[in-house]
This record gives sequence, structure tokens and C-alpha cells, in this order.
Amino acid sequence: MAEFALPANSKIGTGETYKAPGGAKNIKLFKVYRWTPDDGKNPSVDTYEVDMDTCGPMVLDALIKIKNEMDSSLTFRRSCREGVCGSCAMNIDGTNTLACTKYISDVKGDIKIYPLPHMPVVRDLVPDLNVPYAQLTSIEPWLKTSTQPPTRERLQSPEERAKLDGLWECILCFCCSTSCPSYWWNGERYLGPAILLQAYRWLADSRDEAKGERLDQLEDPFRLYRCHTIMNCTKTCPKHLNPAKAIAEIKKMMVERTI
Repeated sequence: MAEFALPANSKIGTGETYKAPGGAKNIKLFKVYRWTPDDGKNPSVDTYEVDMDTCGPMVLDALIKIKNEMDSSLTFRRSCREGVCGSCAMNIDGTNTLACTKYISDVKGDIKIYPLPHMPVVRDLVPDLNVPYAQLTSIEPWLKTSTQPPTRERLQSPEERAKLDGLWECILCFCCSTSCPSYWWNGERYLGPAILLQAYRWLADSRDEAKGERLDQLEDPFRLYRCHTIMNCTKTCPKHLNPAKAIAEIKKMMVERTI
């Protein structure tokens, strides 16, 4: 995936510079996107000098240090710090990833941090995820059956359960969807790789009895077929999943049911 770069005519300006404490020798520069909706100003990039001798190894460690010790107004999402919740997804060094699993040492030079691209920004590094969450709701991501509730657990064979591997691990960080050009331009109608991977997770579940209904809901020129196998989604996924393959499997199901 091409690295994120500001165009020459960008309205994002140079903001404040925050110096590390005197005597710090191992300094790393963090250039962080800043925007507050209430001040009426254009976005800017603030520069923070972080003493790496007193900082943890991950980008999220540095952001927390900046917020706690240098600039309490810096705003970002975070929760588990273990790569499980997806809260701290952002664009780091030109790639969508999780701040809690991105090693500072992996980035040569200054570390540039922006919110997930092509999403409305609530403030600083916090994107507005109302649209993707509404799209998630639209695919009804839960087990659907028409039979009466069973008297025991719905069983699966090991082979049936194995079909869900690479699907259930998705943490809905939306790194994949926000790296997809098709989603950038058609985000209101195209479901995007994150949601389509979730859709396939239920289509592939042997216990679900609504496959036809689910495929009917996806049979649309925009909801499914805006995928052009650019593969940005698979390359950027911090959980090493393959949304592009899941989308291809859904398209295959569409063809097979018409034969």
C-alpha cells in the first residue's frame, strides 16, 4: 500500500512543538495530527520530542506518555493495549495499524501519526465510525435459525469449525476498510472489507440457516461488487487476516446458487 503523504496544497499546517525534558539524549520525534472541531481552525501537525529512555516500546506507549506528561489535550482511543479491541487503530508511518502493537523501533526517522484516512474526524486521532457500525448492523452478525431452539448445543465437525478460522478473529478496527480506495469513494453504499468479512463469517457457519437471505441482502452492485481486489485490506490487516479472500468466497457463493 502506498504511504500516506500530504499533497502540496494541503491545508494541514505546522502546529506546536513540545520539547523533551532537559538532559534527554535518546529523543524520537512524533508528528501527530491535531484538529479540534470547536476552535474553527484548520488541522495542524504538532511535534513532540519523546525521551525513549523513559518510554515503552509501542507507539501507544508514546501517545500515552505525551498525553500524561506533555499535552493533556491530545485525544485518541485506546483500551486493551493487547491488539484485541481495535480501539487504537490509526495511520502510523503511512500504514493503517494498531498503535498498541506497532513497535516504535520499526519506524525509521520521525513517526507520523494520523487518524484512519477518508473518515470524518471527531477530534485529533478519533475517527467517526457511525457509518461502518451501521453497516455492521445491516448484515445481522448473529446466528439465525428457523428451527425451534435445540435441547442441546448445536454441534459442528472439526472441518466445519475450521472454516471459521481467519474470520472470527476480526476485531473491527477498520484498518482494512479505510485502506480501500473503493470504500473511500463509495463508503455510504459499499460495505467494505471489514463488514464483508463479517458477513462471510456467518455465511460459512454450518449452524446458520439463513444463507439464502444473507446472500439476497448482499446481491447489489454496490454493497458487494465494488471490490476490485486491490488487496490493500489484506496487506494492512494487523491481525493478518484476508478480507479479500472472504469477499471472493461470497462472490463464488453468488455464482454457485445461480447454477
